[in-house]
Amino acid sequence: MRFIFVTGGVVSSLGKGISASSIGRILKARNFSVNMVKIDPYLQVDAGTMSPYEHGEVFVTEDGGETDLDIGNYERFINQNLTRNNNITTGKIYYSVLTKERRGDYLGKTVQIIPHITNEIKNELFALAESYDVTVVEIGGTVGDIEGQPFLEAIRQIKNDIGKENIVYIHVSLLPYLKTTHELKTKPTQHSVKELRSIGIQPDILICRSEVPIDSEIKKKLSLFCDVEERAVIPALNEKTIYSVPLTFEREGLGKLLVEKLHLGEREADLTEWREFINRLQNPLKSVRVGIVGKYVKLKDAYTSVVEALNHAAAKHRVKVEIEWIESEILESPDYAERLKDLDGIIVPGGFGKRGVEGKVNAIRFARENDVPFLGLCLGMQCAVIEFARNVCNMKRANSTEFDPNTPYPVIDLMSAQKGLKDKGGTMRLGAYPAVLRESSRVYEIYGRKFISERHRHRYEVNPKYVDALEKCGLLLSGKSPDGKLVEFIEVSSLKFFVATQAHPEFKSRPNNPAPLFDAFVKSLL
Repeated sequence: MRFIFVTGGVVSSLGKGISASSIGRILKARNFSVNMVKIDPYLQVDAGTMSPYEHGEVFVTEDGGETDLDIGNYERFINQNLTRNNNITTGKIYYSVLTKERRGDYLGKTVQIIPHITNEIKNELFALAESYDVTVVEIGGTVGDIEGQPFLEAIRQIKNDIGKENIVYIHVSLLPYLKTTHELKTKPTQHSVKELRSIGIQPDILICRSEVPIDSEIKKKLSLFCDVEERAVIPALNEKTIYSVPLTFEREGLGKLLVEKLHLGEREADLTEWREFINRLQNPLKSVRVGIVGKYVKLKDAYTSVVEALNHAAAKHRVKVEIEWIESEILESPDYAERLKDLDGIIVPGGFGKRGVEGKVNAIRFARENDVPFLGLCLGMQCAVIEFARNVCNMKRANSTEFDPNTPYPVIDLMSAQKGLKDKGGTMRLGAYPAVLRESSRVYEIYGRKFISERHRHRYEVNPKYVDALEKCGLLLSGKSPDGKLVEFIEVSSLKFFVATQAHPEFKSRPNNPAPLFDAFVKSLL
């Protein structure tokens, strides 16, 4: 087995996830089998209970894993479904070790960070790498963080376990640019590499983030002080789109360098389709404005997959989607229509809790009454049902029991299996679920088949008691679970595009294969 370990230095949010994703892409372009792993040093078992303001969106895998958003980037870049096991956290490792200790698996020995925690980390990584040519592992956080030390120690040990010839250590670091002196400073990177070397890890490659081009003198200096080859100093400047990064890395020789250091045998990279996608994305023929009405718009990473699904569909149709970020709470005022009147389309994405829900409902009412293309996702579908019940079916104060336990019309309610649950983590309807589409519906036309599957993350559902009343008023329940009990898709057929789903189709969108609902939504804007 072969590993590429990606660490980060100087500051966080340098783009380690995009760097790792791009490395996966250029290896896949050479027809190597690739697996990808994100290590997060926080104590949660998974990302499921974390606020979007903490780490951005919670990305859901096919098997129902609630993971870091970088798993979504990995899936999009290497066009491959990953699992809950591809996201390792401190909490997950310690939980496993403590469970074994309680069972007596350690036969009375003192349980310690080394070797028990580090062995658990290594065993997880070895299991994930077993059937792949290369496994790319991103270590979250910054070198020097106390919580990341056991993971760094584990990846140091792996060098001795499987041989240095099967490992490449890549360090992503920042080269600050001082505008007053017009200089790039290498000292922070030197100190970061020194920190890594103090624990026994010598980087083989440096990926240097910079606002300005990195000249040969800077490369020579980094090569000398960080003990890496000059050709292994890879510039990573800001790009217009994250999807350009694999092409930049390939142009800088990173692909050939990795193949050489891992003794994989030279293969030419075929990035033809990737280049075509970027060409379509960066050369639009038209521009449209789409409002994303959300509760967490102050942190755009909370909706990463929604934005990328829009980008994928935009590239296919050669259109530039200009996103208007709209905080849902501001739409709770009587003049909410003024904020929405110049939009070509509206998306209402998922979320939890009561805050801002009435603003989402108002946005959906505006879309329905003015025939503005609308796409609702998860909570967006629930809000669409609430809006339709109130304003078309005359069910005054219709609501979800999540927001109003005393509503006279609980059109959205908890699933029976969810009632009384105390634990919040991992207890929702999570992962891939099948749906059966009504053959005369818009969604059937969009998907082109009757049986489909999308990923979910929610507790509340359309209340079966109100299904007949909603349909009599003109809301088409166009997709249901195979047993017919759960509503998966709704639409208003008389409008240009008014479709919502209980699922998160954005999680399965790919650069060259956009999610069908996003594809159809963008097409309706043209």
